[in-house]
Amino acid sequence: MATQTHHKPQTKQRQVLRYWPLLLLVLAMLLAFALGLHKYLSLELIVDRRAMLKAFVADHWATALAIYALAYVVAVALSLPGGLVLTVLGGFLFGWLVGGIVALVAATVGACGLFLIARTSLGTFLSSRAGPSLQRLSRGFREDAVSYLLFLRLVPLFPFWLVNLAPSLVGVPFRVYALTTVVGILPATVAFALAGASLDSLVAAQREAYQACLAAGGTDCKMTFSAEALLSRELAVLFVALAVVALIPALVRRFGGRRFQGLDGRDTLA
Repeated sequence: MATQTHHKPQTKQRQVLRYWPLLLLVLAMLLAFALGLHKYLSLELIVDRRAMLKAFVADHWATALAIYALAYVVAVALSLPGGLVLTVLGGFLFGWLVGGIVALVAATVGACGLFLIARTSLGTFLSSRAGPSLQRLSRGFREDAVSYLLFLRLVPLFPFWLVNLAPSLVGVPFRVYALTTVVGILPATVAFALAGASLDSLVAAQREAYQACLAAGGTDCKMTFSAEALLSRELAVLFVALAVVALIPALVRRFGGRRFQGLDGRDTLA
């Protein structure tokens, strides 16, 4: 009896400690939004201050790169909107190759950190209380986790933070999550880093169009900048095509498996 009494407080203490990382993360999120940090992750702000940013990078290249990487990791871990803007900023400040690589690594590190915190704090709790329907859904997602996660990464139908968080709650292995994160965000990272590297020319084109609109007597002329607008229609179609290809193995498993499940000779279509 004494042994059971001794172990019970330790078990409760471990359960409480398990939630501390999640609690600290939520508090940091609330503080970041309360301070309005997400408002600084805008392409308009980068365009307005691009000369100052370029000058700082020219004088403190290594420091600027470290600050950029840390800011990217924190932004992703805290689920702040603006990951695409940060990728554009990396391409603009450091070139598409260096900026793209650092953005890819930082986004992956931030996403993996969020994944591990959520899985440690909530994964066991939810799995132990999940009903049969949720268990079947989780099992189906895990069986084709690579296809589903690549699809969700390539086609941003859902917020980035949700795609970062949800797999940890359905038991997706960490190595699968990390690999699909790197591969899934790679195309968009390269595309937006390239767009950032040519940001000056894009600003010049916008300014030229704005002046032409004014010269033509337009009354609603304005210069608008958004990270999504930098993505061409051709690239968007390419991302969708890659996402569909990634989803093919899961579709074959779901719909083709039943059709061919008797190929061992006991249950054939013939």
